[in-house]
Amino acid sequence: MSLTSAYQHKLAEKLTILNDRGQGVLIRMYNIKKTCSDPKSKPPFLLEKSMESSLKYINKKFPNIDVRNSTQHLGPVHREKSEIIRFLTNYYQSFVDVMEFRDHVYELLNTMDACQCHFDISLNFDFTRSYLDLIVTYTSVILLLSRIEDRRLLIGVYNCAHEMLHGHSDPSFPRLSQMVLEYDHPLKKLTEEFGPHTKAVSGALLSLHFLFVRRNQGAEQWRSAQLLSLISSPPAMINPATSDTMACEYLSVEVMERWIITSARSCGSCVCRAPCTSPSSGMKCYRCTRSPRTCLAVLKGET
Repeated sequence: MSLTSAYQHKLAEKLTILNDRGQGVLIRMYNIKKTCSDPKSKPPFLLEKSMESSLKYINKKFPNIDVRNSTQHLGPVHREKSEIIRFLTNYYQSFVDVMEFRDHVYELLNTMDACQCHFDISLNFDFTRSYLDLIVTYTSVILLLSRIEDRRLLIGVYNCAHEMLHGHSDPSFPRLSQMVLEYDHPLKKLTEEFGPHTKAVSGALLSLHFLFVRRNQGAEQWRSAQLLSLISSPPAMINPATSDTMACEYLSVEVMERWIITSARSCGSCVCRAPCTSPSSGMKCYRCTRSPRTCLAVLKGET
């Protein structure tokens, strides 16, 4: 990648902005999931007996809901359409933000591929870290979205009320409803999305190999390398090897595990066997993260 391309497209700046925006979208998806999981905080009309038949109809027909010819099924929604719009606008707009966030991530990843960006944690630390962080953030957003059980109802009911009130469906509804359907099986869809970016992701993960494997060495290996000893005098011990970039030494194992596991799951196992990587290196990193204790937090209590 030429410096001209990097500066012209402002790739580093866009990565920073998208990571920050992604965290905000992630928090909103978490709040929606938490709110809808608790009957005390769930939108009241989702619990009303009079709305039960309408909700079943919307959930069954989603996203192809014929509002004009389904008055017998959607009568309760029509009576409370103004209240539904008022109550669900923030929910609906949060889902729209997920869709727009996805569009910007797509655009940036494609631009980086077109510019042939090279990711190496020891050469361009901040750029590579931001790239891997974006993959983790995007994957976390999609996983949380897929865990909101009432997502179809929230979007479908809002659009029905919107069409009853304004005479037409919300402009974002066709694409939004399609996105929601696509992520019924999130890992399968994520693998398809990241397929074209396997080379770039694999290159970034491969640059972690030396650092991650060294951090995961056992005590016996540390002793044989004279990095750990209770009897040797400090001056006689070999100085620990350091990476070319000092910032790498401050990377926690937890962060690297998150990058490796999320990328491998999102891009498929092929990321560890990509042509641009050494099979032993890619798989070794992935195997190091696989243990019964491994449990990554998406956000707070979500794993």
